[in-house]
Amino acid sequence: MNSLPPIPPEQSLIDYPSDFPIKIMGANVDGFANAIAEVVLQHAPDFDPASMELRPSSGRNYLSCTCTIRATSRAQLDALYLALTSHPLVKVVL
Repeated sequence: MNSLPPIPPEQSLIDYPSDFPIKIMGANVDGFANAIAEVVLQHAPDFDPASMELRPSSGRNYLSCTCTIRATSRAQLDALYLALTSHPLVKVVL
């Protein structure tokens, strides 16, 4: 697995630690939100699943979950994005 070189703090667009919202979208199926919470908790153990914002699409076929984590590093965010984008229920991560 290739890891990205560290970005010097003065070149980062994010000041760590920082609250960082991540929007995850997938099919509106039973267990989607719980599966997302489990993945997020693996990378941000202090994340509170009760704070997750859920929004169904207008046709109710898709569900958007917004999880705001306390990001501590680029490596943490990179690992979380990789885990989310590789999850079989996830369609898009922003």
